[in-house]
Amino acid sequence: MEEDADSLLKTCVVLGGRGFIGRSLVSRLLRLGSWTVRVADSAQTLHLDESDSVLEDALSSGRASYHCVDLRDKPQIVKATEGSYVVFYMGAADLRSHDYLYCYKVIVQGTRNVISACRESGVRKLIYNSTADVVFDGSQPIRDGDESLRLPLKFQSKLTDFKAQAEALIKFANNRDGLLTCALRSSIVFGPGDSEFIPFLVNLAKSGYAKFRIGNGENMSDFTYSDNVAHAHICAVEALDSHMESVAGKEFFITNLEPVKFWDFVSHIVEGLGYPRPSTKLPVRLVSFVLSLLKLTQEKEGIGSYYDTAHQFALLASSTRTFNCNAAKKHLGYKPVVTLKDGIVSTVQWFSRDLEKSDDTKIQSKADELLGCGKVADILLWRNEKNTFVSFLFLNFLYYWFFSGNTFTSSAAQLMFLFAVALYGLAFVPSNIFGFQVKKIPPWRFEISESAVRDLSRDIVVVWNHGVRSFKSLNRGGDWIMFFKIAGSLYLLKLILSRSLATFIFTAMSFSFTSFFIYEQYELELYHLARIFIECVTVVKGMVLKNLPVSDTSSKPMFM
Repeated sequence: MEEDADSLLKTCVVLGGRGFIGRSLVSRLLRLGSWTVRVADSAQTLHLDESDSVLEDALSSGRASYHCVDLRDKPQIVKATEGSYVVFYMGAADLRSHDYLYCYKVIVQGTRNVISACRESGVRKLIYNSTADVVFDGSQPIRDGDESLRLPLKFQSKLTDFKAQAEALIKFANNRDGLLTCALRSSIVFGPGDSEFIPFLVNLAKSGYAKFRIGNGENMSDFTYSDNVAHAHICAVEALDSHMESVAGKEFFITNLEPVKFWDFVSHIVEGLGYPRPSTKLPVRLVSFVLSLLKLTQEKEGIGSYYDTAHQFALLASSTRTFNCNAAKKHLGYKPVVTLKDGIVSTVQWFSRDLEKSDDTKIQSKADELLGCGKVADILLWRNEKNTFVSFLFLNFLYYWFFSGNTFTSSAAQLMFLFAVALYGLAFVPSNIFGFQVKKIPPWRFEISESAVRDLSRDIVVVWNHGVRSFKSLNRGGDWIMFFKIAGSLYLLKLILSRSLATFIFTAMSFSFTSFFIYEQYELELYHLARIFIECVTVVKGMVLKNLPVSDTSSKPMFM
């Protein structure tokens, strides 16, 4: 009986089955119980985790199998699709967005290979997972847009351009050699395991940028939960059987059918993960200018992909983008199986667990590293409030002792006399006073090891040699950066010496006990703001240095 039941199962292939949406589709197909699923992806081996229990059971029972497929290699696709009834083409999950040639080969050329392989293998249906991004360039809002929307003349990114080309190839291949095709355009997909949109929000929240809101916050957007996208693909297969003429060769918008303010959605996500909701408004033009400037500087170094993503997010965050899904409801029979509210809840729960796992291994703060990760760091970073408070009181005592009106020499002599009396008196104090243990200071505490002396001497030599090299470089001329560093340092020293030494020491002491602690609390926010500032300064510095005169390095130095 089981063999008869297995023979009635239709075989499908999920290309990109280990990607974010591909996983949801594979799980949904297996739960239906009417499909034998071939999971195809670029990884050499299949790695399962806790969320893959359904797939694990199906692999054991033979209802699922895994195939390593490179979309650039047509024979591999043919081998994976032979004898299958339908191919769900979800796209590649391991795209290197900064490598446009690689992306073109995988997305566009890969789509040609998939279409050709389906014809060669006798596949009857090909469903392509497209994106609503192909009709959006950010120049105009989209309100209740439908399938009559034309593609923009210029796409918001190269990847979107490639996906639009792939979609066109899929539709053009319809009804050729018996192959029926259609494309589903989902809008801002999210859910457990998301590798793009939600992780980007999490990174914004961690860096402190999620506190800011781009624009007035009134723009509306359509979002789509991953299980609803998977459900839409299954609806498309069934519709190609029953309503072939109205579905084949067409594209359909897929959303949760619940348009919502973009920043309300973001607020639900970041608040659910324990971060403050966006509250501070930023002008759209200011954000666009800063991102364009950063992208320009980063592209020169070949690492501009992050700012591509940030620019796309800024477009989504400041524009209205809603779609009409009447065609999908009418011809595909599509209706969301998970509400937007439930989708947000499950997404927040999944990412909360993921964040808890990542928080198990704490990364050492830069403030701790700068202070040497020792006792000084523990004191200045308030690791132990009692020790920090005692240290602060002791330093204040020294400050007022030396700067209370006496000369430095007399204050030092009085302090040494007080210290000697205390040491001498400590020798006569009993080791136990009313139950309190009095610890004696062992003699070795007053010794300085040879290694400590050598280390101190070596540090002095290193500092001295560094200073000599700096002055030699300054003597040769041409190194404007070194000149500005030395000139700035000397000017700062002049300001310090021109003021009261007592005021400077008190300010430095107060600064040390507050600044490092505050920096550690807001390290990520300050780091990202500093990075933006440095990028802007780098551009200005480059412009200034280009206009500075270049010295003749062939001339003899002033000093030998």
